[in-house]
Amino acid sequence: MASKFVITKGKDGKDYFVLKAGNGEIILQSQGYKSASGCENGIESVRTNSKDSSKFETREAKDGRTYFVIKANNGQEIGRSQMYKTTSGCANGQESVAKNAPDAAVSDER
Repeated sequence: MASKFVITKGKDGKDYFVLKAGNGEIILQSQGYKSASGCENGIESVRTNSKDSSKFETREAKDGRTYFVIKANNGQEIGRSQMYKTTSGCANGQESVAKNAPDAAVSDER
């Protein structure tokens, strides 16, 4: 299975997307968007910004696990990863987004 963006409607009525790797694992999730076009623009922003390693920011959670965010040119967070037990796992996650996002298909499941 190839990687893909999956768009869903949240219980709050907002649109969300996730990026799933070829194995089906979620490697990035979005914030909530008030409009379908905003969500689609978020996906395009991830496609564009994932090509630039400086757009990724590694962070540490209170429990010591790491995660990363990807930011748009305006500095706004457009996606957040799962939590990783190791920094090397987090780095691998970033590499996976950079590799998979640009050409990932979109599945609209709203």
